[in-house]
Amino acid sequence: MKTESSVVLNLYSNQPNKLKEFKKCCTDIPDSAVVHSTKVVLHSHHVRVAPEQRVNAANDNISLQSAKTNSKMPRKTTKRTAEDPVQTDKAPKQIKKKQGLSVKPDLRSLSIGGVMLVFGQGDFGQLGLGEDVTEKMRPAAISDYQDVITVAAGAMHNVCLRNTGEVLTFGCNDEGALGRDTTKEGSETIPGIVELPGRAIQVTAGDSHTAALLDDGRVFAWGTFRDTHGSMGLTLKGNERFPIEVLSDVKVVKIASGNDHLVLLSENGRVYTCGRGEQGQLGRVAARTASRNTRQGIGLLLTPGIVEFKIRKKLYFDDIWAGNFCTFAKEHEKGDIYVFGLNNFHQIGLKDNDIHFHPQISKTFSGKVWKHISSGEHHTIALDDAGQVFVMGRKEYGRLGLGPNCSDAEELTLVSALSSTKCIDIGAGSRESFAVTESGDLYSWGMGTNGNLGTGDVKDVEEPVLVKGKQLEGKTVVRVCGGGQHTLALATIRPVKDKTAG
Repeated sequence: MKTESSVVLNLYSNQPNKLKEFKKCCTDIPDSAVVHSTKVVLHSHHVRVAPEQRVNAANDNISLQSAKTNSKMPRKTTKRTAEDPVQTDKAPKQIKKKQGLSVKPDLRSLSIGGVMLVFGQGDFGQLGLGEDVTEKMRPAAISDYQDVITVAAGAMHNVCLRNTGEVLTFGCNDEGALGRDTTKEGSETIPGIVELPGRAIQVTAGDSHTAALLDDGRVFAWGTFRDTHGSMGLTLKGNERFPIEVLSDVKVVKIASGNDHLVLLSENGRVYTCGRGEQGQLGRVAARTASRNTRQGIGLLLTPGIVEFKIRKKLYFDDIWAGNFCTFAKEHEKGDIYVFGLNNFHQIGLKDNDIHFHPQISKTFSGKVWKHISSGEHHTIALDDAGQVFVMGRKEYGRLGLGPNCSDAEELTLVSALSSTKCIDIGAGSRESFAVTESGDLYSWGMGTNGNLGTGDVKDVEEPVLVKGKQLEGKTVVRVCGGGQHTLALATIRPVKDKTAG
């Protein structure tokens, strides 16, 4: 009995001339080939064709793929493996090669240099004002450098970037967070140069680590990560007191630091993480492997690894942000915000209050265009493209800025006290929040115990309050970031008006 496997030819039944033309191109096809509706069905003994192969016809054109015995062709291909036996009336449509994705996120650096402003506690030199200055209740300027284009505050240290690409650090260097020699007494209390093999374009800081992105896509880091067991080291060798290259085979376009984890965004839109993973902030290790004491060991955590997103379609990202114990990543095509990490007060925008070890879409954050997202210990503050400031998470100490009678915010909530003004930057300390307006004013709110709100006292502030001070006169604040017990801001010098001009 002859085999009943068939090849279905998508030929129009009302085109007998085309059918005859096709039969001439193949052997052993009788005139009795059955025509069903709009399909011609040829039994396999009439023509030898692999079952996977198709013959497609449209717009009076017939394209026949190779019909070699026992050969298998992929279902879809952009190249022909054999010459078409039937000439088409038109030239084949050219398929455009998809260009590789190349993301260029905003690194939030200034086009012109500014001066650093510091306030809060400086017991470990984090104010950068020398050994004798250990506290500032109002903003104080580090006037020696007026060409700084971006800054980052760690727990007890700071890093800044000059417009020359030179990196400066100051503060606590117990675990190598400054990335330079500080054996000279007092040298950690003033800005000092970090030797790097190139020009830096971005810097970040965590509790005890610092990182710099160079203009050629290389990333260098120094210091250490820490977990509940203490120091983890930066690499398997331990703490790194001087810069070492991270993820050497990948070109990186942006970095972000949490307390003890580092996030890297590659040029082709992939997200990498390394460091502490106990709160899910790495997004690539399960709960059972998030501790250094597992069989996989600490190498799984310290070695930068790619974050996989468990959906069929490969995702690409064009921006990243890191909070104390969480990570945010913006998907390129739809703009969805994927989150992972600590969510015990809904600070990453998910409905439950669990730890999330793998990426989830936050519907709360998705649907808006965000200029910047910053998270403290249990709260998040975000700035949208319209200059509006939103908060969510824990209310204690006034960190949400929603007033004395507010509750914990399980949804993004507009900070109404700032709704009438456009903001250009925001920042979060562990229990503090900050915002910078378009006119260059700095607002702060939250826990005031360490004087790091810049209000002149140690009282908690439950709604945004304007930061004032003599050192702010003649300056326009443009950036702000919260440290552990101090705050670091960046301001440009306002041009002096010519009084003689008519």
